Amino acid sequence: MRSRRAALRTSVSLAATLPLLTGALALGIPAAHAADNPGRDRLAGTKPAWATARADEGAAPDGARVSARVYLAGRDAAGLAAYAKSVSDPRSASFGKYLPADRARARFGASEAQVAAVKGWLTSSGLKVTGVTQHYVAVSGDVAAAEKAFGTQLHNYAKGARTYRAPTTPPSVPDALKDAVLTVTGLDNAPHLASHKDRLPPPATVFRNSGPFSTYHGSNVASTLPDAYGTKIPYAVKGYTGKQLRAAYGAGKRTGKGVRIAITDAYASPTIAYDAATYAKRHGDAAYTRGQLRQVLPAKYTRTKECSAAGWYGEETLDVEAVHAVAPGAQITYVGAASCHDEDLLDSLGKIVDNHLADIVSNSWGEVEAAQTPDLAAAYDQVFQFGAVEGIGFYYSSGDDGDEVASSGTKQVEIPASSAWVTAVGGTSLAVGKGDTYLWETGWGTEKAVLSADGKSWTDFPGAFNSGAGGGTSRTVAEPDWQQGVVPDALATANNADGNRVVPDIAAIADPNTGFLVGQTQTMPDGRTQAYDEYRLGGTSLAAPVIAAVQALAQEASGGKPIGFANPSIYARYGSKAYHDVTDNPTGAGLAVARVDFVNGYDAKGGLATSVRSVGKDSSLSAVKGYDDVTGVGTPAGGYVESYRR
Repeated sequence: MRSRRAALRTSVSLAATLPLLTGALALGIPAAHAADNPGRDRLAGTKPAWATARADEGAAPDGARVSARVYLAGRDAAGLAAYAKSVSDPRSASFGKYLPADRARARFGASEAQVAAVKGWLTSSGLKVTGVTQHYVAVSGDVAAAEKAFGTQLHNYAKGARTYRAPTTPPSVPDALKDAVLTVTGLDNAPHLASHKDRLPPPATVFRNSGPFSTYHGSNVASTLPDAYGTKIPYAVKGYTGKQLRAAYGAGKRTGKGVRIAITDAYASPTIAYDAATYAKRHGDAAYTRGQLRQVLPAKYTRTKECSAAGWYGEETLDVEAVHAVAPGAQITYVGAASCHDEDLLDSLGKIVDNHLADIVSNSWGEVEAAQTPDLAAAYDQVFQFGAVEGIGFYYSSGDDGDEVASSGTKQVEIPASSAWVTAVGGTSLAVGKGDTYLWETGWGTEKAVLSADGKSWTDFPGAFNSGAGGGTSRTVAEPDWQQGVVPDALATANNADGNRVVPDIAAIADPNTGFLVGQTQTMPDGRTQAYDEYRLGGTSLAAPVIAAVQALAQEASGGKPIGFANPSIYARYGSKAYHDVTDNPTGAGLAVARVDFVNGYDAKGGLATSVRSVGKDSSLSAVKGYDDVTGVGTPAGGYVESYRR
């Protein structure tokens, strides 16, 4: 699912300038256990939907290798979900009574006896235990041993143009272990990849914006270009900086001092220390203090070509610089995954929860809901629930392709943003005016038209859908109670008369045409030289760290008390002055900006391309008055941060 840019990376080199220390799951409980053959308990949701009789190509060879993970349910899975809900609900007597990581583990985690029993069952079937964590037992072996252990057959199935292995029936576990096992992953070997969400071309080779630019919205009007919506339009901003975003979202004098924010992505940028320090110095952000930025990295990286590792460097850079720009006093811990596969990203999340590395976690990666399987959803939700119990909140970007029809052919949301245990962050187009004045926002949705050959008009204005914030109604996750009474029934019941989860919950700047300026060491056009450069970037990949940083300011305002899983509190403020109620047409007239881009991405030798970008045009999604599936409850206004003050 994630990046498609390849570069081998096996070690991390850190610059010395900055010191670094090294669905059906409403409550996250899978509809997992069901009656099976005598003495066995079936794990529902572990046979992928694409493994159909029509696609069956026959039995997998007995000697083929299998690597799987058996996720542990723990002592009290239902109790974990219930406590996570109550501790996050402002109406509950348990609200804010978080547990330290060791107490959460002792109360809800797997017991030694459960782990030993699971290991014994797996090894007796001929599988080899290759790893044990607080969350799972990893095993490997051949197909014959896996079939024996899980009471199913493994066949090969056609999936698109490829063939993958999957169980013919849902795997099962011995009845004696049904309370110990949450789910199993890995019996199907189709790739489960995550893709990051930076919207502009990634800087493996240097990427530059051409200009002309505006320094703030409207400062430089494109007087020589054709009108749009009956008026002259401004050039796009060069890229907003922290000062402008802090003003737009009501930071005041808050800095997030003492609040811990974690960021997860795959791999790690080898120049993040230098880049972050250089960017902060150039744009007036506070200098990093010793130990303020640190990285927690795996022993080795894998699948670097498959995941296009270098493409993730820009993602980490954007996330770190955006968080620090908005919350310059917050501690930042970057937790890099060994690859872009779900199991490695889950390991990164597990590290944060198991060691309580932060109270707020920003995540700018995901995939379409159709690519998710219930077994993985259960594994993710369990980690999120442990986080909620400990007072940790997870924030996920909602996606950059609107309703996903243009990219996937199907109207759908993204995961893990659609989990009922995370805060999904949508996106906007933001206008910040002279003197850092908030002017307006629309839902992020862009239509693009290019300048005609004679320069007198825009061809096929306003043009085709180009990009936009993800949102919509889940097909697999039931409607959480905190959305009831806020989310319109028409949205909640779009896929199910009983109501489902709707995405997003809250929003912030995302449109790359009104985006954020990022500084990163990039490879120059000669293919040899590396140098620091800056470019404008957007996507809900920007919105997520911005909201995470705003939450750090709010936590500071609360006296340092963790906000934890924030959605009940976010929705409790719905309709108040805490939010900008974002709509697609805030001025009553069409809105657009002009852009001039290098055709080759970095200089004028390949020519220039001039276009008009209309905003507030998000596929079939619309930002309207009240809650909507582009911006959720809205964006933080001047009163949001201080509304958490105790």
